[in-house]
Amino acid sequence: MKVLLYTENEKMIGKSGLGKAIKHQMKALDENNIEYTTNPKDDYDIVHINYYGPKSYSLAKKAKKEGKKIVYHAHSTEEDFRNSFILSNQVAPLFKKWLIKCYTLGDVILTPTPYSKKLLKNYGIKNPIIDISNGINIKFFEKNEELGKKFRKDFGYKKTDKIIMGVGLYIERKGILDFVELAKRLPEYKFIWFGYSPLAASPNKIREAVNTKLDNLVFAGYVEPNVLRGAYSGSDLYLFPTLEETEGIPIMEACAAKIPSLIRDIPVFSEWLEDGKNVYKAKDIDDFEIKIKKILEGKLPNITKEGYKVALDRDIKKVGKKLIGVYSDLMKGEVHE
Repeated sequence: MKVLLYTENEKMIGKSGLGKAIKHQMKALDENNIEYTTNPKDDYDIVHINYYGPKSYSLAKKAKKEGKKIVYHAHSTEEDFRNSFILSNQVAPLFKKWLIKCYTLGDVILTPTPYSKKLLKNYGIKNPIIDISNGINIKFFEKNEELGKKFRKDFGYKKTDKIIMGVGLYIERKGILDFVELAKRLPEYKFIWFGYSPLAASPNKIREAVNTKLDNLVFAGYVEPNVLRGAYSGSDLYLFPTLEETEGIPIMEACAAKIPSLIRDIPVFSEWLEDGKNVYKAKDIDDFEIKIKKILEGKLPNITKEGYKVALDRDIKKVGKKLIGVYSDLMKGEVHE
């Protein structure tokens, strides 16, 4: 069995959560000794498509004609396309129709969570849909005291500073507006946001947010994985005010690093992250403000050991075994949800 992992626009998406998911797939297959290629000109038995662009659609059509097995990975939905870039809400219904056209080419559709599976079912898609986490490289993101100290030194933070970090593209859906507002409300804490996307494609309110000048707020842009790893180890709180996700890889990274985490209480997290057990959740900006203070002042219990268990359950070795199971069933023609 040989798998073609196909990704269109790899340079464009390489720094996003989707880019991380694809790297996780490669590592998972490597660790489980499954032969794969990224070259569509090679021979293969199964094509695993990670994107919804026209080249991906054409490849899927070609593979179907040739009798190849198709795994279509549904990383995107209409819901997480909204509130992203200029005109995204206006074109979202058309985007949904295109996604359905792409995804229904799959003999099986993979999606990261039960929540995103439910969304696809509600689109009317009848193909088998299986939810498998995008996974997390546990060993890489485990807490590293030295990298944590280096992060603080490199970014000019003191030992006594309380640092709140966020991760995401410069889009409204990621909660960046609330992140900036919280920095304004809580000047006693340091806020730093990692991630980047072109501001030319962003609405004015996002550009204004990113260009906000506050003594306690830094937009660090895209950084190499080791720097991000150091930030998780050296910060005091991971803040994830996202409004919509299909999974949310950064919260898994934060759980792996055993950093206290505060996330927005949204449906995608309801089945695997529990408020007060493995993370803390907030419903709105006032709730975020209250819980940030309680966490950083030690008025709420440290539950990071339970959060780590969540990450362990999504280790890429386990994800790899689940992927192999799907591939094997697909080759036998026995795919079951």
